[in-house]
Amino acid sequence: MACGDQQNLTVLTEFILVGITDHPELQAIFFGVFLIIYAVSVAGNLGMIILTKMDSRLQTPMYFFLRHLAFTDLGYSTAVGPKMLANIVTKQKTIPYNWCAAQLSFFILFIISELFILSAMAYDRYVAICNPLLYTVIMSPRVCWALVAVPYLHSAFLSLITTIKIFISSFCGHNIINHFYCDSLPLLTLPCSSTRDIELIILIFSVFNLVSSLLVVLVSYILILLAILKMQSAEGRHKAFSTCGSHLTVVVILYATLFFMYVQPKSSHSFDSDKMASVFYTLIIPMLNPLIYSLRNKEVKGALHRIWKNLSKSIVFLILKFISNLCVNAKHLGRISKDLRNP
Repeated sequence: MACGDQQNLTVLTEFILVGITDHPELQAIFFGVFLIIYAVSVAGNLGMIILTKMDSRLQTPMYFFLRHLAFTDLGYSTAVGPKMLANIVTKQKTIPYNWCAAQLSFFILFIISELFILSAMAYDRYVAICNPLLYTVIMSPRVCWALVAVPYLHSAFLSLITTIKIFISSFCGHNIINHFYCDSLPLLTLPCSSTRDIELIILIFSVFNLVSSLLVVLVSYILILLAILKMQSAEGRHKAFSTCGSHLTVVVILYATLFFMYVQPKSSHSFDSDKMASVFYTLIIPMLNPLIYSLRNKEVKGALHRIWKNLSKSIVFLILKFISNLCVNAKHLGRISKDLRNP
């Protein structure tokens, strides 16, 4: 049997992730920084999900979409973050073959879903500003659920196709991934067979997802801008701009990073610069999104204040109840002690 045939029969059980850097002196610094970033991201997005679910004043389409945005942020940062942190502090920077496939599929699922949820949020702002009288009719619960269900189904379909196409390739024993997680671009450098068809599929999907979702955002905001310019009230214009500011900030940051990563010729790719961009959109953006929406949004800050106020009252009530129970028990024990001394 030829040597090449023996290579083709090699069954991979794991991949080796090169990581962000190979400088040992930077590992502890990176671990500390990324651990803080990931912890803030988890706390912020979980907090946003809980807050928009619990507060009765936030039961509107805008905060429905914001809850799903937080869910997708939490999803793709968790698909990448914990394993990256674990590999920083371990000498054997490996990931099992099946885990690598799962990591890639979940990352694609959540990141594509986020793009179209951002589009749904732009459409929601367009309806709220341009058709305020019909807002509750147009943005009914059924429509809102459709605007998040379709992106999830679309993303799941693309995730399965991309992952299957990559992992049915023959890797011929090549298992060193020049990245800190299983991303499609570095994985495509490993197969010993041609990957042109997979690269073409990924490019077409990437362009379609980015351009179509961004087109919805741009059209929505052009119509919003035209509506705002027609407003006579300066207060009305300011309020309309303020409701869109947070969303626009998130859109610009995310789309700029993704266009840099996925919509450029293969010859232009530098894996070192790609790693830095990947750190930005896998960890930093999910941390920034809840901060942007909470710091720039009076309703969210108001809901946080109400939740904290109610929580403080509950804690004080429980403490007083505990002290009261202690006093009652102390009196009861005192009476029992007195009865025992005076039979």
